[in-house]
Amino acid sequence: MKRARLAASLTALALLAGCARVPQPVHFFASGYPARLSDWHIVEARSGELAPNAGVVPYDLAAPLFSDYAHKFRTVWMPAGTTAQYDPEGPFAFPVGTVLSKTFFYPLSAIASRDAKSVARTWDVARDFAPGAAHGALQLSNVRLIETRLLVRREHGWEAIPYVWDANQKDAHLARTGDAIPLDLVDTSGQREAFPYVVPNANQCAGCHVTNVQAKQVEPLGPRARHLNHDYAYTTGTENQLVHWAKAGLLTGLPSAGVPSDPAWNDASAPVGARARAWLDINCSHCHNPTGPANTTALDLRSANTDARLWGVCKPPVAAGRGTGDRLLDIVPGKPDESILMYRITSNEAGVMMPEMGRNTTDREGVELIRAWIASLPGNCAGLQPRNPQHRETAP
Repeated sequence: MKRARLAASLTALALLAGCARVPQPVHFFASGYPARLSDWHIVEARSGELAPNAGVVPYDLAAPLFSDYAHKFRTVWMPAGTTAQYDPEGPFAFPVGTVLSKTFFYPLSAIASRDAKSVARTWDVARDFAPGAAHGALQLSNVRLIETRLLVRREHGWEAIPYVWDANQKDAHLARTGDAIPLDLVDTSGQREAFPYVVPNANQCAGCHVTNVQAKQVEPLGPRARHLNHDYAYTTGTENQLVHWAKAGLLTGLPSAGVPSDPAWNDASAPVGARARAWLDINCSHCHNPTGPANTTALDLRSANTDARLWGVCKPPVAAGRGTGDRLLDIVPGKPDESILMYRITSNEAGVMMPEMGRNTTDREGVELIRAWIASLPGNCAGLQPRNPQHRETAP
């Protein structure tokens, strides 16, 4: 009898333990700022993986924004029965209750000691993901988690909420005032570059995500048609992301043809011009567009723009300042070293570098892509220069 009771008790405990390992459903907070990322149950570190919860869909962008070589694991979640509305150019119309997550992380260096600061300078994602999970979960033994930013669609609009991961990689804690984390980028030859990884505060997040200065509303930057229109390795198989979203009921209005698409910046099979404009689109067009914070510069760096003058080709600067590096035109065809654009994206100096936030290192590969593109441009700018050569531009 006692043995039977003991067996029943052990069975009950086992069932309880098993239940404890089942993730709780996503918890949407209509207001306030939960202290821990795990309070949302969007992505959680468990069993050696950073995995999305049930109903949370991972995605990525064809040409991701440069953030000091950080890799990113993105997810989207919407309340049951809701859907986003397709838009060919702008952000999709997401329903209230949507949560977009973006976890910034680095692969651990394979050649340097795995101390708290050493991370790999690489674009290779082969070791990022957990075995057998396709691109559905991160392998925590191979990466260091830095921060997770949530973009939450509440009744009054979108709100950015940043979380910084603890040293033990178990959970991330609210960091509305931002943070700075000292890191060393280690390349494949063992060379190190020390830099502060800066977690933006809530206001800085909003500064980049307000792409219309009149509306002054925060909106998503990444999940747009041209960035999502490519394949993703889901746990259920590889499929076009927009098609996958539509099948899952996450997106309505997707046309059967004519969907815009940007190539990956490192896809050597794509034309250099298309890759360069995709890089400029994701890194620069949130400000440099007709309604953006930098619309007074007369630059439109959206990849959909086909007017070379609005890319900056043979365009004199608009404002005065030291940001030109003594160059006279934004882009000089065939002459990257005479182009203001090259000077700005290469510099790490505050007040000169572009983009002006979100990085403390230089995207070496991105710079070389833009260099190759400018070098390939035909024509010249003979006879074009600013009306007053002493007046130089602060923002290209």
